[in-house]
Amino acid sequence: VRSQYYGGMIWGVSFALHEEAITDRRSGRIQNANLAEYHVPVNADVPSVEALLVHEDDPHVNALGIKGVGEIGITGTAGAVANAVWHATGVRPRRFPIRIEDLLG
Repeated sequence: VRSQYYGGMIWGVSFALHEEAITDRRSGRIQNANLAEYHVPVNADVPSVEALLVHEDDPHVNALGIKGVGEIGITGTAGAVANAVWHATGVRPRRFPIRIEDLLG
């Protein structure tokens, strides 16, 4: 479970700062549809992270009481990065990935 959270947090950092699907406005096709042009973080891009797990029973989720956990780390982390940028710059990011030109413009 902890590794799933770590993966989700790294994906959240990537979503907030790197990942962008560039589309052609005329055709609607993805322009960066390969991993050579689609940047995702490597170990050197990600700081040390820590996941604090809180046990919570949820009998209403399904008959087995289980659910995915990796996705939880994605949205919280991307929001935390955006809030950190806002507190550091005074400019609230309104889209992902966060770009310097959006903060200056």
